[in-house]
Amino acid sequence: MLQKFGGPDGFTVAEAPVPEPSSGEVLVKVLAASVQFTDIMIRKGQYPDLKEKPPIVLGYDLVGEVVKVGPGVASPFVGQRVADMTMTGSYAQYRTLKADRVTVVDMALDPAEATSLVLSWTTAYQLLHRDARVKKGQKLLVIGAAGAVGQALVVLGTLAGCEMWGAVHARHVELVRSLGAAPVDSDVADFAQLLPGNFDVVFDGIGEQGFSRAWAALGPRGRLSAFGVSAGVQRNASIAVLGFWLAKLWWWNTFSRGRSAGFFSITSARTKHPEWFVADLGGLLGMLQRGQIKPRVAERIGLDGVGDAHTRIERGGLEGKIVLVPNG
Repeated sequence: MLQKFGGPDGFTVAEAPVPEPSSGEVLVKVLAASVQFTDIMIRKGQYPDLKEKPPIVLGYDLVGEVVKVGPGVASPFVGQRVADMTMTGSYAQYRTLKADRVTVVDMALDPAEATSLVLSWTTAYQLLHRDARVKKGQKLLVIGAAGAVGQALVVLGTLAGCEMWGAVHARHVELVRSLGAAPVDSDVADFAQLLPGNFDVVFDGIGEQGFSRAWAALGPRGRLSAFGVSAGVQRNASIAVLGFWLAKLWWWNTFSRGRSAGFFSITSARTKHPEWFVADLGGLLGMLQRGQIKPRVAERIGLDGVGDAHTRIERGGLEGKIVLVPNG
């Protein structure tokens, strides 16, 4: 449980009664929950969509086993595994979920790999196919390609027949190359010089220079699909500064001819188009089952390892997801 906004020392392991599912809910035993950079934004109080205040339980996604159903629930049934995007509450052994929001997960799948798809890979899929609407043969640049969403963008973009470039630090060059992208030094001053004619789409999860470097790398009819501001979070930028960066995207999108820009939020997209989330996550789970994709899991941890996991993610250098296995 997070007792206060700030550093990872704000976490404590606390006991609480197992909740009872209300009408339309299911109680799940949590099998796996991702620990990710979005959780760090929430921990620091820098996540604009968060309405809750500490003490709160973090955890943006999960895979769990249904152990009890509330009144009026016909599906899923006890014993099934399900996945959901929760924003908070999944760093726990048990929690309740709305039955009509969950996606059934095949029992043969690794819960840690499956939960990696819920936020990171579904975000990547929707960036490619819902936001940028990429086409075969397009040239795409992913800034922050070693991150969880970045890796998924490279893999899924390659599967879509696009030509991929991935901007990373030197230590991640071989990783990005192995995923199918041409590695690019993220310290390069001008991404616009990388490709004659520049890129059809740039995906930016970093926000360096308030997205200006990404914008400059676009071709005359290119699309900037921003999805993160980790550069600002790591520097403890205020919400006002982050808001200014987002205002720049709006300005470019509104007043530029040919090129377009926007910030993609999977949470907002799910609210507007819940059918997208169901279809896209279900499709990704199918791809995982068929062996077409394989999320990287760096480590599986218990509840007492959450603070350390946040420190390691914030420090950078990981090439896979840290997954909480609270009942392991």
